[in-house]
Amino acid sequence: MPAEVVVIDDGSTDGTDAMIRREFPEVNYCYQENLGVSASRNFGIHQATGEWLAFLDSDDEWLPEKLANQKAALAANPEHRICHTEELWIRNGAPVAVPKKYAKTGGWIFTHCLPLCAMSPSTILIHRSVFADIGLFDTRLPACEDYDLWLRITANYPVLLVEQPQINKHGGHEDQLSHAFWGMDRFRINALQKIIDAGQLSDQNRQAAVNMLIKKAGIYLNGVTKRGKTDEASYYRQLIKRYAIDAI
Repeated sequence: MPAEVVVIDDGSTDGTDAMIRREFPEVNYCYQENLGVSASRNFGIHQATGEWLAFLDSDDEWLPEKLANQKAALAANPEHRICHTEELWIRNGAPVAVPKKYAKTGGWIFTHCLPLCAMSPSTILIHRSVFADIGLFDTRLPACEDYDLWLRITANYPVLLVEQPQINKHGGHEDQLSHAFWGMDRFRINALQKIIDAGQLSDQNRQAAVNMLIKKAGIYLNGVTKRGKTDEASYYRQLIKRYAIDAI
């Protein structure tokens, strides 16, 4: 069981506040105007009082022993400050096989995190000191904010993996962020720019990040070119040129 539960209501209008106060009076309920997922998670981090923090998105569910299994894994590996787990996928109410590209791994996994979001927020158990070190979720990103954070974390910390699934990850509904934006890679490209330009990556990680940025920007450039978005296409051509020269 968690020591405390903090619920961030990001501007809902469905009576969530009354339900929580009636059914779960022990919960720390916090309301904010609709500011998005990053602001909500950051608000929750500030409201929580514990040293170890876990997240649960509204469309996911923890399995009963999730926290206990992670705490046991961290107790056996006390040098780690972040732990994630495998997950079960539920799509439109039915279980589906998790694609191999989303298979989880542990250790120094920065390069593994470059192609896509390699950790799920609802699987995470993380020490508060990590946020003090590398910062919080970037509220400027409307999507792929977790990808951005995992890059910053995995460039500096090894990650512990619990190999047995500990959450049900639900999907397939229309209000998911992955359905809200066309061309999600443009946000990942932005995150790659940020971490490259910060100048704090090792030479090996920097080269891998530059290569991934060029690859993603090239794919995105093809998409905007086909759609006749000339200004955006010009921007990405210049971006590719800049980092291609930098990579030589």
